[in-house]
Amino acid sequence: MTEEAVIVLDCGATNLRAIALDRSGNILAGKSFQNHTVQDPHLSGGLIWDTEYILDKLTKACRQVCELIKGTPIKGICTTSFGVDGAPYDKNGKQLYPVISWACERTNDIMHDVHGILPLQDLHRITGLNRFHFNTLYKLYWLQQNRKDILDMTKHWLFMPSIVSGFLCRAHFTDVSMMGTSMLCDRNNRTLSKEILSDFGFEESWFPVLKEAGEMVGTVTAEASKLTGIPEGTAVFAAGHDTQFAVYGSGAGINEPILSSGTWEILMVRTPEVYAGRETLDAGITTELDAIPGLFNPGMQWLGSKYIEQARREHFSDVMHRKDIYDIMISDARSGTERGTIFMKLLRDLSQKTRDSLLRLEKSCGFKAEKLIVVGGGSKNQLWNQLREEILGIKIIPIPQAETTVVGAAKILFERITS
Repeated sequence: MTEEAVIVLDCGATNLRAIALDRSGNILAGKSFQNHTVQDPHLSGGLIWDTEYILDKLTKACRQVCELIKGTPIKGICTTSFGVDGAPYDKNGKQLYPVISWACERTNDIMHDVHGILPLQDLHRITGLNRFHFNTLYKLYWLQQNRKDILDMTKHWLFMPSIVSGFLCRAHFTDVSMMGTSMLCDRNNRTLSKEILSDFGFEESWFPVLKEAGEMVGTVTAEASKLTGIPEGTAVFAAGHDTQFAVYGSGAGINEPILSSGTWEILMVRTPEVYAGRETLDAGITTELDAIPGLFNPGMQWLGSKYIEQARREHFSDVMHRKDIYDIMISDARSGTERGTIFMKLLRDLSQKTRDSLLRLEKSCGFKAEKLIVVGGGSKNQLWNQLREEILGIKIIPIPQAETTVVGAAKILFERITS
């Protein structure tokens, strides 16, 4: 019997998962359910995450995992998720508006107005982030302009990991790494930017106490214990943005670039230096906060596997539901069938995007990559890795452990438990 375990709840755009890991990062059990955006009932064409659905599926996944590891002491639990998304809550803990998805485009038309209040160059200088329509700042401004009544009733703004953790332990807090994706953060001090909040009339009190990854925030309540199977009183820890934990879990060192290859291709490097100026803004570089205080993750991102899934639906519809669909796509690409040629071109285009982005990152951040670590679902595509290596001209190191996000989160939790 394993000595002890932690459980990581991973709220992704595609899957909702509960995974139990031991101290060595070995996965003991896991369960997942599909996730998807839904239409916003308050806005035609708007896309949201259904909080009740997410909590229900994570609860079920957690209960099944607890059953699979019955008898193994659970030392703690935490939540990771996609960045930027959250929701307002009132003083009684009631959610006032759905979680607006990063996939929703409602903020496109108001970005110019936001930059009229505080220029993009200043926002980039303060936060390190670049111009992405889904940044939390733009969502809050959209609510301010369209649903001021909601913000008037707001007690707290909770990011997705805090929503889930609050369900477990009734504690309200703000994950620092999530705050780092919001465009509301002073990147130098790992705090909220008083300048940005003041300029837009946002209340600092909306964002409850800041917690670094691995800090304990509460314990599992009796009610949550009945629903999840996690023993009452189990410690709940802060975690945060899934990308940062994938970076940490990969084992990447300083100035060793890592590509998180999934729905988004996210190319980052860990560095103690801050890069945020005219050059990085123009290059499309955005700097997020590393999971470990004192480090930063400058990087670039673009859609990746979303296009592969689109190719699967459009060109491989006759076999798209087969378990070996990706093997078929790769085989067709290698043999040069008509649809395989289309897929091969897509992989080449994405690899060239990686090369161009790495060159920009190297130039702006002053390092030279000798290798590229690749994690996530895209790291398992041998053809894609071969093309990356050919086009980038450096060694590609795919991490055999596909679950670097949960491994990184579990590692931080065990380090905190031990200390």
